Amino acid sequence: MNLYGVKAIYRFEMARMWRTLMQSIASPVISTSLYFVVFGSAIGSRMGEIDGISYGAFIIPGLVMLSLLMQSISNASFGIYMPKFSGTIYEVLSAPVSYVEVVLGYVGAAATKSVILGVIILVTARLFVDYTILHPIWMVSFLVLTSVTFSLFGFIIGIWADGFEKLQIVPLMIVTPLVFLGGTFYSIDMLPEIWQTITLFNPVVYLISGFRWAFYGVSDIHVGISVAMTLVFMLGCMTAIWWIFKSGYRLRS
Repeated sequence: MNLYGVKAIYRFEMARMWRTLMQSIASPVISTSLYFVVFGSAIGSRMGEIDGISYGAFIIPGLVMLSLLMQSISNASFGIYMPKFSGTIYEVLSAPVSYVEVVLGYVGAAATKSVILGVIILVTARLFVDYTILHPIWMVSFLVLTSVTFSLFGFIIGIWADGFEKLQIVPLMIVTPLVFLGGTFYSIDMLPEIWQTITLFNPVVYLISGFRWAFYGVSDIHVGISVAMTLVFMLGCMTAIWWIFKSGYRLRS
């Protein structure tokens, strides 16, 4: 394992975050804070409890997941796309680092940024809504597991994209609707039975449900199923990345 190579890629990507604090940290934190103000304080104070939890506190796990998924995908996809765009990807491919080490550097940095952002959003949420964390170890585990999984997914998108507009297609047109329809603002038990069944095909439901369980001990889906589905998606992403480097898809041409 070439730890120096992994460290070089990791530090380079982390340095990019500190150079773009307004875009990487401030923008998502402010956007999520607006949700807390509108849905948590203004509207939430006029709504009843869901599963014994105040509405403002109920939506916190879903809103954290929204930012976490978007930023994990964005950080990882942009990190690997820029070397392709500038032509420096060939230097990475010809350097004495393996494909595993390249992925560790880029995905590790993207996941670290997302975890930092998630923690900042949780701290910010305390300014607007009171909430508790019943299972802090599980909460951190879900935070890290989700960040790594969707950073791997973002890495795939960055390799697949051949233009800046394609970097935004999946996060904006697929991930965001899935998060909003995945129980961020409501419990899926509130839906008609047929829509509950359809919702179970939404992979984000399992992430939000498991993350909410870590906070309040209640979930729409058993926490074991949530963890298993996340691990299955992670395995799928790892398999796709292995095939990309093995075949050279969008890397050597």
